[in-house]
Amino acid sequence: RHGTTVMRTHVEVDPIVGLRRMEANLPLQREYAWAIDLQVCVFPQEGIFKTPGTEPLMREALRMGGEAVGGVPYNDTDGRAHLRLVFDLAREFDRDVALHLDFFDEPGDLLVGEVADLAIARGWQGRVCAGHVSALGALEPSALAPLAARIRDAGVSILVLPATDLYLMGRNDARNVRRGLAPVRYLLDAGVNVAVSTNNVQNPFTPFGDADLLRVANLLANAAHFGTADDLRRVLGMATENAARALRRADYGLVEGARADLVLLDCTEPAEAVGAIPERLCVIKNGAVSVTNRVETTFTRGRS
Repeated sequence: RHGTTVMRTHVEVDPIVGLRRMEANLPLQREYAWAIDLQVCVFPQEGIFKTPGTEPLMREALRMGGEAVGGVPYNDTDGRAHLRLVFDLAREFDRDVALHLDFFDEPGDLLVGEVADLAIARGWQGRVCAGHVSALGALEPSALAPLAARIRDAGVSILVLPATDLYLMGRNDARNVRRGLAPVRYLLDAGVNVAVSTNNVQNPFTPFGDADLLRVANLLANAAHFGTADDLRRVLGMATENAARALRRADYGLVEGARADLVLLDCTEPAEAVGAIPERLCVIKNGAVSVTNRVETTFTRGRS
């Protein structure tokens, strides 16, 4: 209803749940194909090495139709070995990599640089997306600059997830509570592909949300100080063109031959899409209208 027509879902695979979530999600791809492209990412939520039996389940899930290999190195006993195995699986099955990465208030032992190096070493430039990466926001500019260049050169996309990042980060700060966001403007200016998206929706990690990308873009604009018309257009691009690039959607955009996935908004210029969160009047998926919404008209009594 909100015009979200592509979603990458991180499907937990581990000895606790086995392959049941894969078995539940794969039929949804077919059932809702008229409205949304549901891309399944095989995700080792409980780690790989600290939860024996996860790796063979990941392999089976990829054979079942998993379209990306997920990773969460900070939730494992050896984060670097975790990353190497994720990239090994990605190459073996020819899948993209989608990581939850460096999700901390302080930089500590950052792994995003190693992800960039792995992407280059394994020939996976442009095929890696790292979500959260909030610890980058704690770096001094002198330390951030060379790291941003490595991320850019490796074609690693940074996915900011403001609803979750704002809700979970800075919880131990007694004063001047940090926002806990990746340095969006700095990364964009450095040439990094930065996208914005929904993360969890109404679960313990993020008890809010409705999968409305414009609402999340508006939240990011508030929290990251994007206020001018040009700023708002950049944020809109993060939810559209940049997100499509992160998912390697080569058939995306208003160009001849692209897929006819369109959203008609009740506004007059792009910045208003983020600034006002207008109604989605019509959603078109693969050239067919999938949703129409009605704008309610409000009448008020004038002053006498």
